[in-house]
Amino acid sequence: MRNKHKTNTVPYFDIQSVTSSISTMLVLLLLGLVVFFVLSANNLSVYVRENINFSILISDDMPESEILTMQKELNKEPFVKQSSYISKQQALREQSIAMGTDPEDFLGYNPFTASIEVKLNSAYANSDSIAKIERKIKKNTNIQEILYQKDLIDSVNNNIRNISIVLLCLAGLLTFISFALINNTIRLTIYSKRFLIHTMKLVGASWGFIRKPFLIRNIWIGVISAFAADAILLGGANMLVNYEPELISIVTPEVMLIVSASVFLFGIIITFLCAYLSINRYLRMKASTLYYI
Repeated sequence: MRNKHKTNTVPYFDIQSVTSSISTMLVLLLLGLVVFFVLSANNLSVYVRENINFSILISDDMPESEILTMQKELNKEPFVKQSSYISKQQALREQSIAMGTDPEDFLGYNPFTASIEVKLNSAYANSDSIAKIERKIKKNTNIQEILYQKDLIDSVNNNIRNISIVLLCLAGLLTFISFALINNTIRLTIYSKRFLIHTMKLVGASWGFIRKPFLIRNIWIGVISAFAADAILLGGANMLVNYEPELISIVTPEVMLIVSASVFLFGIIITFLCAYLSINRYLRMKASTLYYI
């Protein structure tokens, strides 16, 4: 009679592993989308704020050379992202095109003034900061007026704040749901091995020895699932940017790097933690209890 050598090991890849990997991948994909939308929303808010601008109307008495010098000084300020000088003649041409007629023809003079259009850095795109900037710039007596849409700026900032709060709450909720789903998937996988765990205890195996193959298998499931989820997310982001190239300022490489790293780390940490807690639960159970769960 031939003896067969058997070892009490947990197979790394079987149908349960495949099912668990698919389930974990879908949950990690959901989590990655949450991180993606949160980071993209932040980039979008920065993009919107940095396209808020104000106009500095300049007196006709100020020579153009001094205006250009003032523009250079403005560009050194931390609140300025970029600026552009619009001369009286350029303003007249632009308004003539917009109105379909030349105001100088019936007024007899150019009614427009030279101006500097300033785009702000996102941190300064709010009414309080612009008010301080306005007081600083108006110290120059050649500045006639500073024009900006206060109501629009307040509305943009309020909407961004509200959207950010909603996204953060949604991110917290979906993170909790993701944890619960992955935990249930792993618990069901380990549940089917509860008698094997008890048998290994009976033959004197230490808890660390019993835990090791389960932990290794679930970590591998987390790694494979994370790679699959990252591949889908990166592919989707690439298709999105190819469809609309201007989105590259919102869906940046940095965003996708953070999303990929978050999914990968979450996949490893959560599968390890859930497997560790689930195995310990069955290690503490008595044999009689195993039949009633």
